[in-house]
Amino acid sequence: MADKLIEIQGINKSFDIQVLYDINLYIRRNEFITLLGPSGCGKTTLLRVLGGFEQPDSGYVRFDGTDITALPAHKRKLNTVFQRYALFPHMNVFDNVAFGMRVDKQSKDFIAAKVRDMLALVDMTGFEKRAVDSLSGGQMQRVAIARALCKQPQVLLLDEPLAALDLKMRKGMQQELKAMQKSLGITFVFVTHDQEEALTMSDTVVVMRAGYIQQIGTPQDIYNEPKNRFVAEFIGESNILPGVVRGPDTVAFGGHTFDCVDRFAANEHVEVVVRPEDIYLVDAERGHIQGEVETFTFMGQYNEMRIRAADGFLWRVQDTGTREVGATVGLIIRPEDIHLMHIDHVLQAAVEEAEIEMAENEGEEN
Repeated sequence: MADKLIEIQGINKSFDIQVLYDINLYIRRNEFITLLGPSGCGKTTLLRVLGGFEQPDSGYVRFDGTDITALPAHKRKLNTVFQRYALFPHMNVFDNVAFGMRVDKQSKDFIAAKVRDMLALVDMTGFEKRAVDSLSGGQMQRVAIARALCKQPQVLLLDEPLAALDLKMRKGMQQELKAMQKSLGITFVFVTHDQEEALTMSDTVVVMRAGYIQQIGTPQDIYNEPKNRFVAEFIGESNILPGVVRGPDTVAFGGHTFDCVDRFAANEHVEVVVRPEDIYLVDAERGHIQGEVETFTFMGQYNEMRIRAADGFLWRVQDTGTREVGATVGLIIRPEDIHLMHIDHVLQAAVEEAEIEMAENEGEEN
């Protein structure tokens, strides 16, 4: 692809145990791509390999067609914003932002102009003389980003930069970062364990688990078309239950045969995903499935209910309507809201084995 900027091929990495398994990924120019997964999944290690802070055991990283696998971090056209910002507490804001340019022996006039431009970009004009330890977490993050951007990187790597912020500030910074990336026209590689951040900010999401890539796609693809149970459960909330494909457009699950739009081989055993917000509550006799309301919780914009079906499955339903606990209701599920997933037993076993190894290693360290 002409717009391919970074190619990561066959990357494996071990410390005491293996933490990355045969990672293959490409990153496009001007893309906002997010590495998403739980703690210990390998996302930060992959970012550090990309930034030149870790050397892989095997595989390579190409930047604009050139192999940079052995190139040290300071020679790469990438810059990193760390979770803890790594600001110098004995320097004021101006000196923190100017630090890299002074190391590169840029002129005073150039440095002053560049610092002014970068602080304006991150909405920190007027803070030049402020002490770093007098800043809020969001302000520190802006200073760290300004410092990283001064060197005009083609790629900015961000390692969970919003993790230390409170909820309101984090949501505001999500929008600011996305707008900043679009205005600068550079590639952002963002690491987070927060699903909402990944879905709201990204052009592409890479879901990781135990050192393996589980799925790569747009936020819409990741949410609406998860490849396996882990992705379906990790991204949003899901009802997941076993099913059997009966024909090209039908699948049996929950004691009923449903029309569907996913095409799978007849008689294949699959996992069926139905999002809670895609289930319609009706009178019991009108529903495809009948069940009893076990719990009812007001969630603000919607009500969440747990509904126990006759076969024992406990459905999670999100609806704006109200149902009394103990009431019998019907559930209607439309064909386009039924998503089928292949069951990849080989990958699932490999990932589970990697998770066990990681857990045992953590236990030994503790």
